[in-house]
Amino acid sequence: MQAQGVVHKAIDRARLRDGVHIELSPRRVRTYFGGKLIADSQRALLVYETKRPPAYWFPIADVRMEYLSLKDASKGANDVLRWRLRVNDQVIENAARAYAKPAGDLAALDDHLTFYWDEMDAWFEEDEEVFVHPRDPYTRVDTVHSSRHVRVEIGGVVVAETRRPVLLFETGLPTRYYIPKQDVRMDLLQASSSVSRCPYKGVARYWSGPLGASMIQDVVWSYPAPIPECPKIENLLSFYNERVDLYVDGVLQDRAMD
Repeated sequence: MQAQGVVHKAIDRARLRDGVHIELSPRRVRTYFGGKLIADSQRALLVYETKRPPAYWFPIADVRMEYLSLKDASKGANDVLRWRLRVNDQVIENAARAYAKPAGDLAALDDHLTFYWDEMDAWFEEDEEVFVHPRDPYTRVDTVHSSRHVRVEIGGVVVAETRRPVLLFETGLPTRYYIPKQDVRMDLLQASSSVSRCPYKGVARYWSGPLGASMIQDVVWSYPAPIPECPKIENLLSFYNERVDLYVDGVLQDRAMD
């Protein structure tokens, strides 16, 4: 499931014009697997590589290397080392990677490795769990109360209408309009079992919406318990601008790219 912000595209490409951007993170970063703390560092590097989401690279001295076994090294300009991760009977064949001899823009990654985020059980920045990828310090998420008239139609049927939306502005992404449930035709929506996670908002739940005799799957979402930085959107509903007709102050909005 790819919700807004889940595969996050709002990376400052200007910083990646040379292919990589590396900075020291001020946060304590931890990751777990199989009930074990695998890495714990107060000097992790936050690394942006072209076409990759941001990632944490740990000094090898801050990694429990007794759980890792070196697999192989690919051949190329920057040889890549890969590790297998084993905790008791749980195994990840391709859990971590590093550059064998990083040079140039990658030189700071010497004696560091990174874990494939989705392969690990949990990640923490300080004592808060983080989902999908590290929170990008160059990305802003602002939520603002508004009196704009917002109307949502699916196939010509009005499924939501409000004059009290909360507008969510996220760097590099379309504006999202969060609507109180009282202003949504909940009787027309069908709860979904889908779940997604966002590093900037938390865990989202979904509903499908009517289109004639069928349903558009997972067209609306809500954060029942957003992270503390986004309290204004708690239990409000937002429709995919990409898949509905969304009117703001009577003006039909261009559909965002899906």
